[in-house]
Amino acid sequence: MASDPSSSQAATFAVGERILCYHGPLIYEAKILKVQAMESPTFTGIHYFVHYKGWKQTWDEWVPLGRALRYTEENLAKQKALQKTNNTANQAAANKAKNVRSARDGAGAPGPSRTARKDGTRGTKRGRDDDESTRKPEMKLTVPEPLKATLVDDWEAVTKNNQLVDLPRNPNVVQILALFEKHVLEKRPPELRQPEVLIHTIISGLQVYFDRSLGSQLLYRFERPQYAVVRQTYVTGADVDVSKIPEMSAIYGAEHLLRMLVSLPQMVAASPLDAESVGLIRDYVNELLNFLEAKKEVLFLLEYQPASLQYQNVSRS
Repeated sequence: MASDPSSSQAATFAVGERILCYHGPLIYEAKILKVQAMESPTFTGIHYFVHYKGWKQTWDEWVPLGRALRYTEENLAKQKALQKTNNTANQAAANKAKNVRSARDGAGAPGPSRTARKDGTRGTKRGRDDDESTRKPEMKLTVPEPLKATLVDDWEAVTKNNQLVDLPRNPNVVQILALFEKHVLEKRPPELRQPEVLIHTIISGLQVYFDRSLGSQLLYRFERPQYAVVRQTYVTGADVDVSKIPEMSAIYGAEHLLRMLVSLPQMVAASPLDAESVGLIRDYVNELLNFLEAKKEVLFLLEYQPASLQYQNVSRS
């Protein structure tokens, strides 16, 4: 990662220039649409608004200098090498999953096939394949008991005791996920596949899920006036610097992150992710839950903030 330039430093790349850009663990061709000095939770300095070749405009995004590469033969070779490594890892995981399914299917007790019809005949292979392809993969999480208690306490504090999480939180979700990434790379939990390749993509995906679901799925009704104030303060207010608008993951903390994690199976079920990807996310999220439990005393609030009578009246109106 390049060192943080100051906001006054000249841009390394120009508008309209073709570059290569990291997105997760892979590198893609992109075109620079805008250049601007701004501050993000992880980088302060020149950012580039890029469009990825062959991707929809919904994937256009601001990226820091550290994710941008010159369009050179050397970097194209790096792009191909990363793609080859990723394909090899995916194929190995697919083969492993296939072997597990084969062993499971062959270990059943003697008797009628699960695909047998009522008349004793087997269904067609096409029909069985259709059943497999339309079945949504399930994501089963193992939430540690102390975190279940935390969720109950969180619910009671907000909905019964008229209390709020004091914002902005420190550490916030961005910082917690960065600590988790460091933990994974240092400890290398054996159940996690290729953390050095995948952890950045997993972290980025979880942050996106959080930012997109907070306002619509993660708040209790009593918290909505507070959320409106947060957005006015940091996003929509007249005095807000548009170059320094933070994501909600830079304002909220472990309390709302935990709510998101336990809701993740329902979110994933509504996504187009395949069974292999769901299993991969499940393993990392379970490890994140264990990490949150181990750091519970540091990451979670010990006491919530009592809401004023004026706030309580607004929340009920």
